[in-house]
Amino acid sequence: MKKINQCQRIPILFLLCFTVLAPLLFVSTRLKNFTPGRKEFVEDLSTFKYRTDTVKLRAIEQEAGEDLKGPKLFVYERNNLDSVVSNSSSNRRNDSKHSENNKDRSHAARQSKSTGYVFHPLHSNGTSHERKEENKYIQPERVSSMSDDKRQYNQSRSRHNLNLRTPTHRAIDVKVKEMKDQLIRAKAYLSSAPPGSNSHLVRELRVRIRELERAMGGVMWDKDLSRSALQKMKSMEVSLSKAGHVFPHCSSMATKLRAMTYNAEEQVRAQKNQTTFLIKLAARTTPKALHCLSMQLTAQFFALPPEERQFPNQQKLHDADLHHYAVFSDNVLACAVVVNSTVSSAKDAEKIVFHVVTDSLNFPAISMWFLLNRPGKATIHIQSIDNFDWLAAKYNSTLRRQNSHDPRYASSLNHLRFYLPEIFPLLNKIVFFDHDVVVQKDLTGLWSLNMKGKVNGAVETCLENEASFRQMDLLINFSDPYVTKRFDAKACTWAFGMNLFDLKEWRRRNLTALYHKYLQVGYKKPLWKAGSLPLGWATFYNHTVTLDRSWHRLGLGYELGIRQDSIDQAAVLHYDGVMKPWLDIGIARYKSYWTKHVNYDHPYLQQCNVHG
Repeated sequence: MKKINQCQRIPILFLLCFTVLAPLLFVSTRLKNFTPGRKEFVEDLSTFKYRTDTVKLRAIEQEAGEDLKGPKLFVYERNNLDSVVSNSSSNRRNDSKHSENNKDRSHAARQSKSTGYVFHPLHSNGTSHERKEENKYIQPERVSSMSDDKRQYNQSRSRHNLNLRTPTHRAIDVKVKEMKDQLIRAKAYLSSAPPGSNSHLVRELRVRIRELERAMGGVMWDKDLSRSALQKMKSMEVSLSKAGHVFPHCSSMATKLRAMTYNAEEQVRAQKNQTTFLIKLAARTTPKALHCLSMQLTAQFFALPPEERQFPNQQKLHDADLHHYAVFSDNVLACAVVVNSTVSSAKDAEKIVFHVVTDSLNFPAISMWFLLNRPGKATIHIQSIDNFDWLAAKYNSTLRRQNSHDPRYASSLNHLRFYLPEIFPLLNKIVFFDHDVVVQKDLTGLWSLNMKGKVNGAVETCLENEASFRQMDLLINFSDPYVTKRFDAKACTWAFGMNLFDLKEWRRRNLTALYHKYLQVGYKKPLWKAGSLPLGWATFYNHTVTLDRSWHRLGLGYELGIRQDSIDQAAVLHYDGVMKPWLDIGIARYKSYWTKHVNYDHPYLQQCNVHG
């Protein structure tokens, strides 16, 4: 019995030993054959070959350089991107030895998400031996200047890639416009569908409209559209195609679209009229913050004792050898900017004398502002129009009869410029500013200009290719014989805003009386439009000398596309128009030239919430 048990144990032990030792021997043998050394492994890797053939999908061949012909590039459009990726995936399945090339192609596809184009890095057909043969012909030409050619090639290739990427930065809205057209067509189909006709299609169109409107959102350019939006666009096109077969009545559809177009045009016209009215209303009214500022300054002015209300250097007011500037305004901040910008731009501020004329209501506020904020070394003089006794006796009734409801035109301050010789009887020359200007260069050169016996020096506005272009017949009625006998409709016009007046010559020619003559005739028949400009053209007709355009830049209150170099070269910037820089409707691009002359940290500006 024992012998039998021993015989059974021996084969069992043998089998156990075999099952343990056999795997160990097998694994050790495989490892020995698999690791010949690191050098052989590297050599095996060097024998791998990359795929050099390329797939051409309506490619556009580009030249890489001029001197050195490098590998050619291919540019694929967006709609070919899917085919590029699919081809690379199919090649990966069919041929495993080209896996590295497929990785490069996938990387190019990933780059296309940001650029919109696919750049194929290589376009050289053939084996590595053929590439070596090509290198034999290239090598002798660049032995002496290998690094220079290489740098040239890299530069040309970078310029080439930059040129290829340029179209992606172009703002395109083709898809967005197409989506909007789809929405209009869908709504037209819904409005023309009779009640109960194909209710399933009607529901489908409503769903598509909601989906497309949600997908578009506030997008304006194609580059901002998501993939889901493009998918919704395709779905909408399918639904519109169905609707086109169900509702084939072209005449009724055309009638409906014409009605929709007419309604849209009426809405646009109404919106434009409302916008124009609101802009004019905003231009005529005084902002709440500026009204608060005037009230604060007025209260502070009357709190001062009379001896503290006087300005220094009053003996310079009638010195004809100094440079005299005048501005007539009822706006505190506007006057402050005109004075501050002129003084800060001047090379010799001591020679500047500024005359500010306002009405009795704003006289305390403007006086208090300049008492608190002295204009450096310049002399300041504040006057009220109500203190001109001679004006009230001779001309006050005339000034009150202006035929305009706009206070900008009917204001006595607006027509007071025609009385400069009477206001400043001891001066020979004066530069007159509108209150919506900013001076950014020294104006000393104006005083040495040759006036050629003329009275008014101004910048012309008779260039047809400019926004400031004005013709005489724009504001003057040339259908009346009284006008046609005296003026030429094609005569060159000019602008107020910054004018150099020879007061001595003005008095000699008695142009103020001529102004009154034209004004009285205008009361009897409609000759001039409201405002001082047409009367200025008539009064100073043949008495105006042209100033260089760099002295005075117009249009900052209405023209959006003024060139930067034109602004930088101008000595005076004029915010003519309704969009003044102190109003919310002012053009933001030009406001900084005005606001930099206002100290918004001033306590009174802070109290009244005046911000730039």
